[in-house]
Amino acid sequence: MPVNTPATASESHTHFLSLPDLAARPSGGAVIWANDELFAERENLIKPAASEYRPATFGHKGQVYDGWETRRRRDVGPNACDAAIVRLGVPGIVRGVVVDTAWFTGNYPPQISVEATQIHGYPSVQELVEKAEWTTIVERSDVNGDTRNPFEVASSRRWTHVRLSIYPDGGVARFRVHGEGLLDPSFAENMTVDLAALENGGRITACSNMFYGSPNNLLLPGTSRTMGEGWETSRRRDTGNDWVQIRLASQGVLQAVELDTSYFVGNAPGSARLSGKDGDGAWFDLLPTIDLLPDTRHRFLVDSDRPMTEARLDIYPDGGMARLRLFGALTDAGLQTVRDRWETST
Repeated sequence: MPVNTPATASESHTHFLSLPDLAARPSGGAVIWANDELFAERENLIKPAASEYRPATFGHKGQVYDGWETRRRRDVGPNACDAAIVRLGVPGIVRGVVVDTAWFTGNYPPQISVEATQIHGYPSVQELVEKAEWTTIVERSDVNGDTRNPFEVASSRRWTHVRLSIYPDGGVARFRVHGEGLLDPSFAENMTVDLAALENGGRITACSNMFYGSPNNLLLPGTSRTMGEGWETSRRRDTGNDWVQIRLASQGVLQAVELDTSYFVGNAPGSARLSGKDGDGAWFDLLPTIDLLPDTRHRFLVDSDRPMTEARLDIYPDGGMARLRLFGALTDAGLQTVRDRWETST
């Protein structure tokens, strides 16, 4: 098996880092299996927050690590490895992964590899471990300790599960799987869907400011539980305003909007405006500038029959937003685009 040289973030093509983490727990991801987790449990791999470390914090099994850590292998051969399987919260096209070995210095794995599979329905752990056909998306590669190790993925297929293998053993703090969600056309025909949702293929394409929180949080499933789970900008000291731009799942017609400022109490925007456009066309208004309340889920009906592929939310002048929902129906052209993407990636 070929061995790659590790790349630092500055050396590698890491444009994929701006894409959402399809494996993160807030996205619905789960670490459903690991062959060993004696020192630290596998579920830590997909926590959204960065790994933490408190020195000289010992439990019954040794130093407590905020990551996944296996026991020391004594059967070390050239292919000896430990592995963990992650069910993606958002099945989709993987553009890159990050194997973060933060705080693991004398106990990190010197090499890793990543495989992926696509299985329809809800396979059992036994089916995944014993029967699934896995495709390598990151060849066996060197990694560094206490480092965020990024790897670009050159695959246009849709994946539902990924498997991280470490050679021969050791610890990994976080495992990020960056990519784009892909909407199943059978769940889109004659239905109202959230055209902006990450799980339906919506994605952030531009943003004025993300000092306190990523705009990707706006498109996550479910409701936020804290202010830290939303998008928040720094305080503006000029006459401008902040904004975020979203590429929709496909061309659709908007019917309703939800602007959720939950948990933003002293830092919610004073008002907001929503615009849309279709392809390279001009922007048009969907919601005029409207006042917002702190810590509130605002819902508005939209009176428009204009198709759109992108949306832009302007907030005035700055602040935070927990979630953005754009409910609507795909046009015939939009549904056909979704079908074409599905057929070429499955």
